[in-house]
Amino acid sequence: MKEFMMIFRSEERVERTTPEEMQAQIKVWQDWIGGIAAKDRFVATNALGMQGKVIRTNKPVTDGPYAEVKEMIGGYIIVKAESMDEAVILSKGCPTLTLHGGSVEIRDVMVF
Repeated sequence: MKEFMMIFRSEERVERTTPEEMQAQIKVWQDWIGGIAAKDRFVATNALGMQGKVIRTNKPVTDGPYAEVKEMIGGYIIVKAESMDEAVILSKGCPTLTLHGGSVEIRDVMVF
């Protein structure tokens, strides 16, 4: 079985979320990830903070991750799947798609 990383992207949001809305969104994420775990396909997940730095060869360190675009990477999950097609199926119902109108990028994890 291979590992695949799902990278969650959405438009940067400026409106405030109420504590009740935040709790409802957290529940949707927990339910979706719990469904993947119930299939014994869950490996790891984390959300990413809003601050960062970008380091490039022979260039100054800049604020990041991508200050020049409105799209942001909010987090990721690593899953186990037999194929890319199965990983795509596992991504169905991802809250990034349903709550934020964002996208999920799926990449195979290379093992060295």
